[in-house]
Amino acid sequence: MTEPAARAGEWVLLTYRLPREPSTPRSAVWRKLRKLGVVQLSDGLVGLPASARTREQLEWVAEEVIDAGGTAGIWLARPATRGQESQLAQMMTAARSVEYQAVIAAAADVADDADTATRASALRRLRNELRAIQRRDYFPPADRDQAEAALLAIAEALATVETA
Repeated sequence: MTEPAARAGEWVLLTYRLPREPSTPRSAVWRKLRKLGVVQLSDGLVGLPASARTREQLEWVAEEVIDAGGTAGIWLARPATRGQESQLAQMMTAARSVEYQAVIAAAADVADDADTATRASALRRLRNELRAIQRRDYFPPADRDQAEAALLAIAEALATVETA
């Protein structure tokens, strides 16, 4: 089932503020935001392309911020210019590109490993990592296809070894 698309160019923003101490809630919130793939607009202001899913995810983070004694608000907004919107998309694309490049490099490191058990284990780990990146990939870069191809090559090599 597909989620309803947002109006073109609409973003969901989370503005938040947490007390400095204890630092654990701040770290937990930042880890969750990174996992979601947010773009950092300024201190305490992050955004995602608007959809029912992204709005709900940021609402959950906002509740966590409030439960930790902070303040949070959710906003729907549109960049004032196409240039601003393009810049946000480019920032998100660049961040995912770095993550895909790390998967490609890790795949290259294990592709020539003689131990099939090591390659199979690494393939499982890299597939999980790739899926996690894809969940926060709103503007897929070309690196996405390269990462998928690198993992497919390892899987095919393993299949060849298993059938031999």
